[in-house]
Amino acid sequence: MDWLPVALVLAAALIFAFSNGFQDASNSIAIPIATGSLSPRLAVTMAATLGLGGAVLGHTLADGFVEALVVPPSGAAGLSVIGAALVAATAWNLLMWWFGMPSSSTHALIGGLTGASLVAGTSVVWDGVWVTVTLPMLLSPLLGLVLACGALWLVARIVDTRSRTQVGRDMRGAQVAAAGAVALGNGLQDAAKTMAVVVVALTISGHASGETVPWWVVASVAVALSLGTYAGGWRIVRTLGRRIIRPAPDRAQGTVAQASTAAIQYLAAVLHLPVSSTHTVTAALVGAGLTGPRSALGWTVIRQILLVWVCTFPGAAALSALVCGVLLAL
Repeated sequence: MDWLPVALVLAAALIFAFSNGFQDASNSIAIPIATGSLSPRLAVTMAATLGLGGAVLGHTLADGFVEALVVPPSGAAGLSVIGAALVAATAWNLLMWWFGMPSSSTHALIGGLTGASLVAGTSVVWDGVWVTVTLPMLLSPLLGLVLACGALWLVARIVDTRSRTQVGRDMRGAQVAAAGAVALGNGLQDAAKTMAVVVVALTISGHASGETVPWWVVASVAVALSLGTYAGGWRIVRTLGRRIIRPAPDRAQGTVAQASTAAIQYLAAVLHLPVSSTHTVTAALVGAGLTGPRSALGWTVIRQILLVWVCTFPGAAALSALVCGVLLAL
């Protein structure tokens, strides 16, 4: 197959990786910025650097991601499925960024692959969709909420005799470390999915064997994700940093929420399960907020975020189905 359609799909993959980066940057930078632990520029620099390292380290997680969900046909039809999924997932990321709503790039991509595959008449592995979307979507936020709520209750029991100011000073370094761990986890989880899509595109077009991820794919996706993270995604940063817990979460809440998120990210990486860091950190923030006054939680914003979570998979699937239908008709 000619390189031009392949190159267009590769470009779409890198644009998606960039949008994924600024969509998920908020997971790691919103809370330390809101609490004053890091300046905005230092926060995005740290997140971009660690995300780049995580992307390089996590390329082995790309194995079998696409094949566990769909069976794309070879040739131009297969590239149409992959390209439509990437375009739809990127469009969903941009739409949610515009509204300042945290959403899952992973679920948008999986929804895109599913919708395009249905239009193209290729097989969808529904068991794989259940395992990689539905179960993690339900379990990882629940686990994040429970873990953060329990951990913060324990922290409060340990430090209840100390002044809140002193605790805040002590937590600053811990919060920076937790934010760095989330940034590294973002790279581990997110880059692998884009690499997997690129490898499948190269394989079905006859330009790669699919046995390994080429070094230039690892490098290009890692850089695109890192640049997207450096861009910041500031609309979503404001939502996570200031609108879920009002006023902004204190350092104990933020540290526990991000440490809980990082623990779930790394557990999922070991188990080769894709999880949404966005879902997890948002739920963990709510869990941390539940240990304080209920009035401090922005329930309207939380309900809006839940609606976005529910709509991401079908919304991206519908967009992808439309785009794929157009591409196949050309």
